[in-house]
Amino acid sequence: MASVRARPLLAAAGEVVSSSLDRAFAPSLRDHVVIVTGGSRGLGLLIAEEFAALDCRLVLCARDERELEEARVRVGKSGARVLTCAADVTKREDMDRAVDLAISRFGRVDVLVNVAGIIQTGPLEALTRADFEQALDTMFYGPLNAVQAVLPFMRRRRKGRIVNVTSIGGRVAVPHLLPYTCAKFAAVGLSEGLFAELREQGISVTTVVPGLMRTGSAQNALFKGRQELEKAWFALGATLPLTSMSARRAARRIVLAARRREAFVTLSWQAKLLRLIHDLFPTATLHAMSAVARMLPHASGPTASVRGMDLRVPGPLEARVDREARETNEYAARQPSPLAPPPVVPPEPAPAPAT
Repeated sequence: MASVRARPLLAAAGEVVSSSLDRAFAPSLRDHVVIVTGGSRGLGLLIAEEFAALDCRLVLCARDERELEEARVRVGKSGARVLTCAADVTKREDMDRAVDLAISRFGRVDVLVNVAGIIQTGPLEALTRADFEQALDTMFYGPLNAVQAVLPFMRRRRKGRIVNVTSIGGRVAVPHLLPYTCAKFAAVGLSEGLFAELREQGISVTTVVPGLMRTGSAQNALFKGRQELEKAWFALGATLPLTSMSARRAARRIVLAARRREAFVTLSWQAKLLRLIHDLFPTATLHAMSAVARMLPHASGPTASVRGMDLRVPGPLEARVDREARETNEYAARQPSPLAPPPVVPPEPAPAPAT
């Protein structure tokens, strides 16, 4: 009986040892030049920190300059050389500018990591065509713009690494996340197609399919329909250890995949299980997702998007999401954190007596 109880502990210890060996003996990326889109907060920021720990040189791209500056200071504490480029991935000229910056300052681009994304949550009846276009612009055309900007330089050197962070939502359609799911399905197809066409040119392409991660992303997600209820179910799934994985662990695994030039990585046992069930029993999975959709809140028509940090869910859940969001810089564009105490304002001095 004791040996049976010890097996999970031994398995866990073996996984830790194996992971440590992989990190130690995987090819070095020292002095490699890495561009990270969406690198100012969330998973992108954590990935940048992991590359910095490997003595890489970094170019962080995001739209918000304040977020980028906070990320630059944070990542630069490791001693890494960090540049920032205020860029919108939906604009090809912005990605050309980011690549030109990397080459002018560092001489080349070795690794491109596409992380930038947008999360829109709500029932189909609350969504508009513009929601789908925004998701596709960011999570399909965004990576495409970045890849097309960097490919001429990688082809010239016949070497390079491209890492596309997609989602389990790009393999299994998730209700109330339709724009996100459509864009991620397209991103998976793009990434796998790039692998097939670029491998013989010395350029590796890694498709990363993560499940839910504890990044505090609910605070920057956009919610439509019955917004507070939508945030509650999304935040619950993205914070519980049973349904989500550590964002830091995910970042380390993604960087390891880049070092090893892996073709395909699914992150979290939950995502692996869902993908396996879907592949083996697609009809049953569709019926299960339909049942989930019936339990989620409905809306009567299109509604405005509300950012998660402007909504409140039950106290302990909000506190947990807030803590994760502060750890991953999700509040950088709107400081201080909504749950932080208000600033102390000193009283104005009394006016001088009239003379």
